[in-house]
Amino acid sequence: MTLLNIIKYPDPFLRTTAEAVKEVDAEIKTLIENMAETMYRNKGIGLAAVQVGVAKRIIVLDVPDEDEEKREKGKNLLALVNPEVVEAEGSSTYEEGCLSLPGINADVKRAAVVTVRVLDREGAPVEVKAEGLFSTALQHEIDHLDGILFIDKLSWLKRDFIKRKIKKSLEEEKRAV
Repeated sequence: MTLLNIIKYPDPFLRTTAEAVKEVDAEIKTLIENMAETMYRNKGIGLAAVQVGVAKRIIVLDVPDEDEEKREKGKNLLALVNPEVVEAEGSSTYEEGCLSLPGINADVKRAAVVTVRVLDREGAPVEVKAEGLFSTALQHEIDHLDGILFIDKLSWLKRDFIKRKIKKSLEEEKRAV
């Protein structure tokens, strides 16, 4: 397996709208394996192909059970190809973070329950119903496929504060080099 490079904000590639996968072939399956390994190595619970520089509609998720004290790697691993939300209901707020925006967290309001139509890692069509953290993570990763970041869902004031914080951090990194 290959560890992939995670693109960091403000890289413009994160604003890419991903293209549908025509066929789940060996190349796509290898990408899925590499994405999962990259997600685990970076201690994430989800990763979209756009975050690793691939403009394809693929996400991987491994959301721990809510009662799980210690996360069991791979227990809930899902690879979802061409995910499309077909139903959404209610609302909930979770504190979100993102591997493309390390160190940034904020409360984001999303649908409480979603039903998503996808292809599984073998290319078979399935529907996935999600609630709780799983629903939030699923919506977060699908947003990545449409060039949307969780900070886009915040008030302009919070978003501006985060952008200034990131800009300052990048300037400090450049000076340190």
